[in-house]
Amino acid sequence: MIEILQANVLLLLFVVAALGYWLGRVRLWGSSLGVAAVLFVGLAFGALDPALQIPDAFLNLGLVLFVYTIGLSNGPGFFAKFRREGLRDVLFIIGSLLLPAVLLIGLDIALGLTPASSAGIFTGLSNNTPALASVLDFVHNELPQPDTAVSAAVVGFSVVYPMGVLGRMLVLAITQRLWRIDYAAEAYKLRKEYPIAQDLQYRTIAITHPEVMNVPLRQLQRTHEWNVVFGRIYRGDEISLMTGETRFHPGDQIVIAGTIEEMDRVQSELGETAVQDLRHDHAVYISRRLFVSNPAIAGKPIATLNLKETHGALVSHVRRGDTELLANDQTVLELGDRIRVLAPREEIPDLVNLFGDSYNTVSEVNLLTLGLGITLGLLVGLVPIPLPGGVKFSLGLAGGPLLVALILSALRRTGPLLWTLPYSANLTLRQFGMILLLAAIGVSSGSDMLAAFTSGEGWLIFVVGTLLIVFTTFVSLAIGFKLLKIPYGLLIGMISPQPAVLAFATEQARNPLPAIGYTLMFPFSIIINVSVAQILLITLQNWRV
Repeated sequence: MIEILQANVLLLLFVVAALGYWLGRVRLWGSSLGVAAVLFVGLAFGALDPALQIPDAFLNLGLVLFVYTIGLSNGPGFFAKFRREGLRDVLFIIGSLLLPAVLLIGLDIALGLTPASSAGIFTGLSNNTPALASVLDFVHNELPQPDTAVSAAVVGFSVVYPMGVLGRMLVLAITQRLWRIDYAAEAYKLRKEYPIAQDLQYRTIAITHPEVMNVPLRQLQRTHEWNVVFGRIYRGDEISLMTGETRFHPGDQIVIAGTIEEMDRVQSELGETAVQDLRHDHAVYISRRLFVSNPAIAGKPIATLNLKETHGALVSHVRRGDTELLANDQTVLELGDRIRVLAPREEIPDLVNLFGDSYNTVSEVNLLTLGLGITLGLLVGLVPIPLPGGVKFSLGLAGGPLLVALILSALRRTGPLLWTLPYSANLTLRQFGMILLLAAIGVSSGSDMLAAFTSGEGWLIFVVGTLLIVFTTFVSLAIGFKLLKIPYGLLIGMISPQPAVLAFATEQARNPLPAIGYTLMFPFSIIINVSVAQILLITLQNWRV
């Protein structure tokens, strides 16, 4: 069997992926590894025989696809988060990344580890392959006997890397129970700041309060900051859509959409629940679900479509993946969105043509913009960035595509080029990239990890790495959650430097907050870890002289 897998790389890859996916579904104590289990199945296969290897091309492809699609889906959230609480979060991220390096200096001196081993442990703790590559490059170019140091760094990385994943998962699982984290309640509090699913409903309200009569709706909304969609207004025998200039009269009945809490707030200011429920009255206006599949309107705010002026219509809901969002004029439509449109029956065919409403179209990937975006990311990743002391580093295959994807997704489109991907296509490419990445890393590291455990130093490195990862992760979470009051869902993304940890965190939260935290952390993680890994090696090496 080993010979068959050795001769068929694709067979090995998909066996590891299939077994890992199956194992990841198994739940123990209320938690599961999810797609991260692919990494551990890969380690097991790699330990069976050193000859079992998956080429680096698969690893690199998986890494690029994963970070690029993560960036594309989180760019607007990243920049919004950075504008609101950027300094606090950046300082926290920098501190949490530097803490293991500071502790490693003391442990290196106390336990007599080699500088290369300590540098390897640091890169394994941070699950940062570019950082390891920078250490190996420095060793080859600067040290007189590079082979021994290279081996020590690789062993340190390989032994600690799995615990960098599993240790963080363990601490996340413990702290979320210890601190009784309610992800749903946390997401609800942040629903106005991030694209969080909302429980949206409809209500008919009778206008009875005299103080709101004959006041423009735009002025009322500005005063009360209502987060609802104002739909139809019934005035005698007339039915129309409300606009910013609508003025309420006694006897008016209106239909609104929003969360129960927001609708209660609106009702308390305007009147009372109407006796007649008009939500399902389709005499003039009908409600229709449409797919956004027309690239010409994707990436544009709803306000730019002038739906009320040209079609007498409005968009009340946007469903993106499994997330239901309340629409407003600033909501930017994306390919694959399912929108709820309220419009006169005769306008529906024109609206179908406008939005596209084609499931087949949104299932396709625009290879032009995908290829251009990844190409730009790879080129940015090649640019050498100088640091004090003559040290240079680059963002590499991970940092370059991620940085470019964040910028492009914030731009959304450049002229006719739409940079974002349909939600389903983005998720599929991300999952595929993650599986390639985890399977390749696992299989490639399995034999090195097993060899290290057969030696005394391997066990020492394992114990040191495990203690460091558990301690630093817990301290970072405690400071971030208890002291800085960073929402736990965002926080676990900030301390998840490896896709497997992010996948586990996202599975626990069941919302996009961990991915937003991850995108905020990852560019800093690449830069800081690549730099600190080399500085740590240089510092320890000089102390030995």
